[in-house]
Amino acid sequence: MLINMNRLIGQIVQRHKTATALVNIERRRQFTYLEMYRLTNKACHAITGRFGLRSGDFYATLLENDHMGFFHPWMFKCPVSAAWLDIRESRQVQLQQIDHVMPRLVFIERHLLRELLKPLLEREITIIVMDRPSQPNPGLFYFWDVIAACSDDEVDAELAYDDAQQHTALLRFTGGTTDNAKCAAYSLSNLWSWGMNPSHYIHVIPFASPRGMFFSPINHAASGSLIIPIFIKGGTVLTLNRADPEQIGQMIDEHQVQLIYAVPTILYRMLDVGLSKRNDLRSLQTVRYGGAPISPSKLEELLDQFGNVFVQGYGSSECWPSATILPREEHIRDSHNSRTHLNSVGQVVPGEELIICNEEGQKLPTGQKGEIYIRGANTISGYYRAPELTMQHFTPNSFWKSGDIGLINEDGFIYIIDRKKDMIITGGYNVYASEVENCLNSHPCVKNSAVVGLPDDTW
Repeated sequence: MLINMNRLIGQIVQRHKTATALVNIERRRQFTYLEMYRLTNKACHAITGRFGLRSGDFYATLLENDHMGFFHPWMFKCPVSAAWLDIRESRQVQLQQIDHVMPRLVFIERHLLRELLKPLLEREITIIVMDRPSQPNPGLFYFWDVIAACSDDEVDAELAYDDAQQHTALLRFTGGTTDNAKCAAYSLSNLWSWGMNPSHYIHVIPFASPRGMFFSPINHAASGSLIIPIFIKGGTVLTLNRADPEQIGQMIDEHQVQLIYAVPTILYRMLDVGLSKRNDLRSLQTVRYGGAPISPSKLEELLDQFGNVFVQGYGSSECWPSATILPREEHIRDSHNSRTHLNSVGQVVPGEELIICNEEGQKLPTGQKGEIYIRGANTISGYYRAPELTMQHFTPNSFWKSGDIGLINEDGFIYIIDRKKDMIITGGYNVYASEVENCLNSHPCVKNSAVVGLPDDTW
């Protein structure tokens, strides 16, 4: 199936031309939908025209949130494939990932040039720096100078929609929490199908023209997955480059933010500084959280302070990024069942398959613990330039093997027990670190905890 992403994006722009699409809070600048459309048309023509990249080539980004807002989701119309690299990784890891992807061009923040200019030039990679460089260099180009010289004509490209081998829309490296990072290859369908999933519009942003603020990197699957739904609804993406709880509270109040995404660690810090008592957060209608397990006792504290605004999702980079949702109505603590549901990651979202399998890959009955397998339109088909890893982590019938141990109860709620590799065997029993951590975190004197297993001759 082919699709013209410029036409699809342009149709949304037609409905919201003068609405504010992007606000870079630190830079005190904003862009309408029409301005973003024209700006990114110019960026596409720069990549393909001035610098001569073609279908099958890659450009890479090493950018903060404010500049990533120029790319996500606007640049999916470009026939050249993207690789979004993590600006927080070490320079050594970034170069390893660049060598794996082999981009011909990179968009980069100025402060990274001190360490990366020389190795990028040695690799004969064209460099576009987002802020004017302090010194000129033959291989270095200033973004806004490049943009000024390019046409804003429509980008006319028919792209393969649902086959990442025919057209890779995006490469992203997984977090690598248990192994070396793997390079996920996304089709346009992996990204856009999830952006159109009804769970967003029913549970996460059931309000018009949403104003969502993002301080976690929007090139990550979890926070980044909310950008397309906001775009489709004609809403506003507000960016911060750092997750400072005090600034977050001030900006929610000042910009009347309705939606934020936060990982549990940031939510705990928001608790610690008493954010709900220090700032007017009445505009905040949804706190979408995920990215790591949350302590049930801490979640109850958050509900006490912020009210019933929380929505959880579970997934990974391989299924961009969610397969389940725990909506706000399941956060109400008025019965034993609802309190039990707080320990879960919710139920499967529409259009997704989630099953529990044993070591042999056979589906297990309801209530039994096993590895979580996921399949859906947002699930990638494999890793870029890594056929052995693809065979190891994906089944022949396209399920992704998550590496998480979980179970599904009789009502369809999914409970994550632990990472498969984090299971501790002691005295012949399987002990899951997350279960011990949740018990410790429930004590009022414990702020947070981590459990690891150590070798023991007896146990």
